[in-house]
Amino acid sequence: MKKIFYFSLLISVMLFLDACSKGGGSSSTTDPCAGLSFKFLTEVQPIINTTCANSSNCHGSGSTNSGGPLTDYDKIFAKSSNIKFQIESGLMPKNGTLSATDKNKIICWINSGAPNN
Repeated sequence: MKKIFYFSLLISVMLFLDACSKGGGSSSTTDPCAGLSFKFLTEVQPIINTTCANSSNCHGSGSTNSGGPLTDYDKIFAKSSNIKFQIESGLMPKNGTLSATDKNKIICWINSGAPNN
C-alpha cells in the first residue's frame, strides 16, 4: 500500500513540475500600463469630453444618468473606479465606441492613481 502511495505522489510531483516548466503552473502577465503615464488634462479629459460628456450628452452638465455628469476632474476622479469598470466590461460608452488606445489611456491613468495633471 505504501508503494502505491509513494508512486502516486512521485507521479503527481512530476506532472506538477512539468506543468510549471511549460507555463501551465503559473501565469506571468505583464502590466499593460508599465512605463506609461497619461495626463488628465491633455489625454484623458478630451476623450471623456468627446465620448461621454459633450457629443453623446450622456454625462454632460446636468446629467441625471447613473454616472452623473463627467464634466471636470473632481467628478471624473470621484467616479474613476466605476468608469474603469464600465470601460473594461464594455458597458460604456453606450452611444459610441472607444479605440483600444483611448481605453488604455483612461484605464492606465486610473491605475496610476488618477492624478490631476
